[in-house]
Amino acid sequence: MKKTLYFFSNGEIHRKDNTLCFENAEGRRFLPVEDVGEIMVFGEVNFNKKLLEFLSQKEVILHYFNHYGYYMGTFYPREHLNSGHAILRQAEHYLDDSKRLDIAKQFVYGAAKNIRQVLKYYVNRGKQVNKVLENIESLLSDIEISETIPVLMAVEGNIRQQYYQAFDEIIGDDDFCFQERTRRPPKNYLNTLISFGNSLVYSICLSEIYKTHLDPRIGYLHSTNFRRFTLNLDVAEIFKPIIVDRIIFTCLGRKMITKNDFERDTEGIVLKEKAKKCFVEELENKLKTTINHREIGRSVSYRRLIRLEVYKLEKHLFGEKDYEPFIANW
Repeated sequence: MKKTLYFFSNGEIHRKDNTLCFENAEGRRFLPVEDVGEIMVFGEVNFNKKLLEFLSQKEVILHYFNHYGYYMGTFYPREHLNSGHAILRQAEHYLDDSKRLDIAKQFVYGAAKNIRQVLKYYVNRGKQVNKVLENIESLLSDIEISETIPVLMAVEGNIRQQYYQAFDEIIGDDDFCFQERTRRPPKNYLNTLISFGNSLVYSICLSEIYKTHLDPRIGYLHSTNFRRFTLNLDVAEIFKPIIVDRIIFTCLGRKMITKNDFERDTEGIVLKEKAKKCFVEELENKLKTTINHREIGRSVSYRRLIRLEVYKLEKHLFGEKDYEPFIANW
């Protein structure tokens, strides 16, 4: 299994013979490129065209984030697996309103049912979130009767709004009250964590799509427009509740991240490097965790589950098997 490299410090990445070399004030570190699947850059890191050529040759994706941990962009190497036939199938299902809506509904079903699983998990641990769970159960029927993408998006928004009402009860820490979902800039510590975790999962989903025949620029729930990538946002909807949210609840519940791990500046709230590293370590542990996959009859990691999700969509586009999202069962 290839690994993800995370760079939080400032410095320079360059090619040294057939390896990657990270160099900063503390010295040099050599990293065998054959072991690397993707690179996540959070610090002020310099690199040159020669490095990008090397990464492209080795099929390594590089994602970069700004000072606040927001996703900024990706060096997406030349696709080695893309096929014209697959792209035509993707476009065909996007341009046909009925086909697009069918796929988009499955992404919302996956997100909603995994949200439901998270809530059930905490109900079983004594958290008083039964009412929220009931409200989300009642909203599931609205997915099927949605006749347009905007209506479906509104249903998905209602489900998440209900879900976020359970966060304060699950976390149980006055320093991390939810209040409301806010983005750039997040208005409190909890929203800062959510945005950071979501950015990471969007990037990971993009890396997994790169290893398939599909084009990440053609999504279904999220409109294909001038935004560069959308399919990764669709796939991420399924996994955010069971990966990002569970990590947040764990980190806060165990006091691994506290209010002292944040700082404010003129632009908003920043997660300190120590907390970013803590979150990333928990994320990597989660992605390596294996579960028994009922359909294929063996254990697979959460990272592998993301790739399998894209393969299932590919089969749907080629008419081999209707797409059904992954639903956690723990």
